[in-house]
Amino acid sequence: MKILILGAGQVGASVAATLAKEDDDVTLVDTDNSNLMKLQDHYDIQTIQGEASHPDVLKRAGAADADLLLAVTNSDETNMVACQICHTLYKT
Repeated sequence: MKILILGAGQVGASVAATLAKEDDDVTLVDTDNSNLMKLQDHYDIQTIQGEASHPDVLKRAGAADADLLLAVTNSDETNMVACQICHTLYKT
């Protein structure tokens, strides 16, 4: 299953770690590159640095092919906008 997680905070990191252990194809998006690199070093996940509500970042992260999108950034507005963009452009 291809899973796109927006936000690498406590919730996003925990979910990514759990799903990576289950052999899911996980991509994690966040603005904090140092946090992404730490997670990528420990788990078999892909990471994309960027703002989760930007269409080009979502495209690079593979939103078009995602089976599941989890929007768990620390901003409700970013989460809502990202979900709306993915639903409109990719039917994710």
